[in-house]
Amino acid sequence: MAETPTARSSETRVQRLQRLRRAVETSGALHLKDAADLLKVSEMTVRRDLAGPDGTLALLGGYVVNAASPTGIKYTFEQEIDQHTQDKRLACRSAAASIREGDTIFIDCGTTMQSLADCLPEDMPLSVICYSLNVATIVTHRPATQVMLMGGLYHPSSQSFSSDDGLSYLRRLGVNKAFISAGGLHWTRGASCSNFHEVAIKQAVIATAMESILVVDASKLGSLKPAFFSDVGSFSRIIVGGAVPPDTRKHFRNLPVEYITSAA
Repeated sequence: MAETPTARSSETRVQRLQRLRRAVETSGALHLKDAADLLKVSEMTVRRDLAGPDGTLALLGGYVVNAASPTGIKYTFEQEIDQHTQDKRLACRSAAASIREGDTIFIDCGTTMQSLADCLPEDMPLSVICYSLNVATIVTHRPATQVMLMGGLYHPSSQSFSSDDGLSYLRRLGVNKAFISAGGLHWTRGASCSNFHEVAIKQAVIATAMESILVVDASKLGSLKPAFFSDVGSFSRIIVGGAVPPDTRKHFRNLPVEYITSAA
C-alpha cells in the first residue's frame, strides 16, 4: 500500500514511535487507523514500525497498546469472580428467560457469562457457541445441548481463546441470540472491555446474530475500559442487574435498557 500524499516522509521510524507512545500514554490505546492518520502514513507502515526491534508498543486486536500493560487496566478472572455476584445473577436470570427450545445461542466470556450459563433452562434442547473455558465447563455437562467451542490462543486472564479460524467459523454460524458481556457501558463512549482479543469476536457476533443482548451488572454503567467494541445502539436489549441511580439512568432513557432489581 502506498503512503498517503501527505505523509511525513522526513519523519523517521524512531520519531513516529515516539509520537505513538505519547498518544498511547494519553489514551491508553489507539486504533490502527487513528495511528496511521496521526502519523500521516499508511496502516502498513504503522504495522512495520511496530514489528521492529523496539518492543515498547504492540498491535493487539487492531489497537496500538503499551506492550508492558496491553489492557491498560488489569483484568483477571479471579479478581472478577466474586464481584457484584448477586446483581450479575439477577441480570442473567432475566436474560436466560428469553431463550427458547432449539435456539442457537452465543455466550460471551467473563464472570457474568458464567452465571448466565448456570441460569440456562434445564433440559431445554439448545446449541451453544462459546470461546471460554468457564462457560464450556458448564454447558458441556448439560443434557440435550450441542456445544460449539471456538479454539485458538488461550488467554488466562479471561479463560478464553481467540484465533482467525475461530472468527471465520463464528461468521458461518446462524445465531438466534448472542449474549454479550462488557467491562464498561458508557452513554457516549459505548460498550468496552479490558481484553483486546475479545473485540473482534464480540463485533463479529453482534454483526451476525438475530438478537444481540448485552448483560451487565449495575457497576458497569458509566464505566469505560480500554477496548471499545460497540456503540450502545447496537444491542436489541440491554439487561442491567442491580440498583442504578436516576442520574445514571437518564443517560440511557432512549435505549432498550431493562433494570432488574429483584428476582421474579
